[in-house]
Amino acid sequence: MLVGAVAGIVSTPVVWLLDGPDAGQLVGASVQAATGVGALVWAWLQPTEPRDVVMRSGRAEASNGGKAHTGIRRPGGTGSGAARAEQTGDAIARGPGSSAGTGIDYT
Repeated sequence: MLVGAVAGIVSTPVVWLLDGPDAGQLVGASVQAATGVGALVWAWLQPTEPRDVVMRSGRAEASNGGKAHTGIRRPGGTGSGAARAEQTGDAIARGPGSSAGTGIDYT
């Protein structure tokens, strides 16, 4: 993927510069190359680790229609970035209408 990005960044300015560029083409090629390099550096520096992390959470209990969750809740799939849940604690539901869950909940 990196090779393709570099090829895309370099290709157009090089084509402009091959046929004896005038001042406008030289400026355009320079601006495009600088923008491409800036975008590549920005993308390279973006975090790759999950944004939401829960590890070794405790125990949760719900009763009488309550809800308990020991991980990450993203109702309806909301949230951005990756999520990671490791060694989440026990979640217990007691009574009618109660719910409990561990890990990542997208509902």
